[in-house]
Amino acid sequence: MKLNINGTVKDIEVDPEMPLLWALRDLAGIKGPKFGCGIGACGACTVLIDGEPQRSCSVPVGGVTGAITTIEGISTSENLHVVQQAWIDEQVPQCGYCQSGQILAAIALLENNAKPTDEDINEAMTNLCRCGTYPRIKAAILRAAANMGA
Repeated sequence: MKLNINGTVKDIEVDPEMPLLWALRDLAGIKGPKFGCGIGACGACTVLIDGEPQRSCSVPVGGVTGAITTIEGISTSENLHVVQQAWIDEQVPQCGYCQSGQILAAIALLENNAKPTDEDINEAMTNLCRCGTYPRIKAAILRAAANMGA
């Protein structure tokens, strides 16, 4: 099966029913998406498929036809994505476990809504943060939105 992961087509041998999360982590060597709950509730495994946030633990790899973007594919070591920079500026992470999924969900939100309100952010950001950094996540999204508009 061919998967377009972060702009590179990878040919992997996989059972089509395997969750995308395990295909990414175990077969493609992509470690950004994390296992959190296994039922698509927490969002630690969030990736973008054609720009839309998806919980990779509950998406069968055989059903994926679009381009997959993980945290590894949004920036280079020389250029951070504006959302990543806002995360740093607002000192969002504590443990960091959920952050790749949070950042990808925030990127998807800002791609669809350049000037989100607090309500828009609350509605779009359904990923769990067990450290409770929600106020800093919201501040980082608002900072990124302002920086993207500048």
